[in-house]
Amino acid sequence: MAYDEDLANRLRELLADEDAVTEKKMFGGLAFLLHGNMSVSASRTGGLLVRIDPAGTDAALARPHVAMMEMGGRTMDGWLIVAPEGLKTKRELAAWVKRSVAFVKTLPPK
Repeated sequence: MAYDEDLANRLRELLADEDAVTEKKMFGGLAFLLHGNMSVSASRTGGLLVRIDPAGTDAALARPHVAMMEMGGRTMDGWLIVAPEGLKTKRELAAWVKRSVAFVKTLPPK
């Protein structure tokens, strides 16, 4: 399954005012990188792949429609999938984007 073009467009709109945002096809989806660090991605599974502060993983997992991202049978704190049901409104999506951008801005540029 290809990534959700509508979600990708919604992400573009929310990231339009950020500096140094690039798009890159990764993991079958369309990732949005900030200064070379992945922030969010329109996932090939239909939801949002989001990178947050690893310390906030457990709290984020307590929210509906959120799960750990799994790749090759492995998971990592701070890498989450939000199902499409948790992204229906602009407010829901914007909250995840804002959270991710805030964390990614703390990382050194690549």
